[in-house]
Amino acid sequence: MSAKSNISIRPMETSDWKAVADIYTKGIATGYATFEKTTPSYESWNAAHLNTCRLIAEQDNAILGWAALSPVSSRCVYGGVAEVSIYIDANFRGMGIGKLLMHALINASEKEALWTLQSGIFPENTSSIKLHENSGFRYIGKREHIGKLDGVWKDNLLYERRSKIIGID
Repeated sequence: MSAKSNISIRPMETSDWKAVADIYTKGIATGYATFEKTTPSYESWNAAHLNTCRLIAEQDNAILGWAALSPVSSRCVYGGVAEVSIYIDANFRGMGIGKLLMHALINASEKEALWTLQSGIFPENTSSIKLHENSGFRYIGKREHIGKLDGVWKDNLLYERRSKIIGID
């Protein structure tokens, strides 16, 4: 599995959860992808993410990565703002899968009339930072010592992308 041209992006299905959870678990284990310490149940994950804009990167029936959006608030004024999650299986990082997923996620979000996508990224997650910067996200600030992971204070870099379709500068 190496030819990027054979990778397809499709909507996530409930039956994909086992592979999605496995990739998420491996991301958690890196210590620089999320503050989460354990992989949630499908029911918990499902409740925390939008029903739309859930994507799978697949090649030869193998799931290589996934992307999904979470609402940032239940307040109606933030109805067009969502937080990005993108996870790539450790065996397939560096192949451009994140870029394929991100571009598909941006397109899907704009079809859903979302006007802002945001991400909080640990500073040591340089691949995610590059992916966001190369996908039109702008750095908006740093939340210093925002949370502890395994007893260590962590910073979070904030990135956002405003939709070009919606007409917000």
